[in-house]
Amino acid sequence: MPYLPAFIAPSRYNDPAAALAQARAIYDQQIAHLRDAMQRYVAGETLPGHVRACYPFVRIHTASVSRTTLETDLAQLSYGFVAGAGRFETTLTRPDLYANYYLEQFRLLLQNHGGEIEIGTSTQPIPVHFSFAEHDHIEGNLTPQRRTLMRDVFDLPDLAAMDDGIANGTYAPSAGEAQPLSLFTAARVDYSLQRLRHYTGTSPERFQNFVLFTNYQFYIDEFVRLGHAEMAKPDSEYIAFVEPGNVVTRRSGLAEMPGDALGAAPPRLPQMPAYHLMRADRSGITMVNIGVGPANAKNITDHIAVLRPHAWLMLGHCAGLRNSQQLGDYVLAHGYVREDHVLDEELPLWVPIPALAEIQKALEQAVEDVTGLEGPALKSIMRTGTVASTDNRNWELLPGNQPQRRFSQSRAIALDMESATIAANGFRFRVPYGTLLCVSDKPLHGEIKLPGMANHFYRERVDQHLRIGMRAIELLRAEGINQLHSRKLRSFAEVAFQ
Repeated sequence: MPYLPAFIAPSRYNDPAAALAQARAIYDQQIAHLRDAMQRYVAGETLPGHVRACYPFVRIHTASVSRTTLETDLAQLSYGFVAGAGRFETTLTRPDLYANYYLEQFRLLLQNHGGEIEIGTSTQPIPVHFSFAEHDHIEGNLTPQRRTLMRDVFDLPDLAAMDDGIANGTYAPSAGEAQPLSLFTAARVDYSLQRLRHYTGTSPERFQNFVLFTNYQFYIDEFVRLGHAEMAKPDSEYIAFVEPGNVVTRRSGLAEMPGDALGAAPPRLPQMPAYHLMRADRSGITMVNIGVGPANAKNITDHIAVLRPHAWLMLGHCAGLRNSQQLGDYVLAHGYVREDHVLDEELPLWVPIPALAEIQKALEQAVEDVTGLEGPALKSIMRTGTVASTDNRNWELLPGNQPQRRFSQSRAIALDMESATIAANGFRFRVPYGTLLCVSDKPLHGEIKLPGMANHFYRERVDQHLRIGMRAIELLRAEGINQLHSRKLRSFAEVAFQ
């Protein structure tokens, strides 16, 4: 027999705050049940059955394809409404982390469809691993035998309940089953939150809504320097700078917050360390060193996507493919040749990955603002064109330089290993994306990276390139997120949640 907490019956709400409070009450009750049972299990108790707790759900019923939103506002909406008549629902997790996000999604559903939304306890189990608090490691006290028996006593992560069929557009509800409200189920979200801690060395709570990716530590070193410089300014718009191990530096004049003292620098950096320049409204900047290769780029964006950021941008180095380019020139990608292959199963190659006007304009304006150049002078250091991404780091060593013809036919002007993956996963997960690269070598023209050249190049360009990326985020933030989350990334029958 299952060992369950007391059942909380579904309730209907026309007030978003009350709906959120009920979702939080259900989640807190279910998590408390799991944590209590786990502590008793570690202490050696025999529990009274298979321990189970379930995620809360949100559900809406609509009887019409029409919406209550004014016709003049419809053109501005890219999310917050369901595709038609029917029953739509999703499971919810971490209402503490997603409180503002859920509140906005509930508000939009009620605004666009009227009536009520329903909050209740789903039948989707919460895996016990996802119930542990940030600094809980009680499972480490188990004997190997008790650890083996956990599967008999608790629900463990079920990969069948956390795939990306909804995001990929391949999910088809069974007869009588509700249609999805969100790209991700609660279990899929929890899985990625756990992975983010592992790969980046920081808590999901620290991530900001604008993300910069880079493939070089030089950029991170400069971001750390700028982050600490901001914290020394009492009037900075940023309130904290967070480094791996959740090491928090508060802005000058601000007191420590609960949990700050728990941070400690790790003995070694995680695989893809993240750094966070935080604003009070979470619209600050997160920067992640993804390292080299499309596999890393896919991995980290698969997980950051569940945080529903407003945009992510790639700032990295590339091989210039045109003789007219100089080392240090910028490349603003407006198209991608996808020879990275890591997303071929999820996003077929026949799917185009378009440039997004809002991102393109912000990046170009940022280059102009930071360099002080405009018109022909700006074009002399920045070229807009197609970027090819490959999964072969030594592509130039292939016999007869086989890729060269394909790159020429595609009109590519630059080549790297990560940009197409980051853009394609942004398209796939409806996260606005952009790419600004810097030419660091020209292998087709005999200009390869040598230690002396590389060091000089990095010193000359890293600071400027990073400030351009940060300036672009300032411009996007000022423009407003409604401009970013446009309908260009939405499919025919799109989910309602952003």
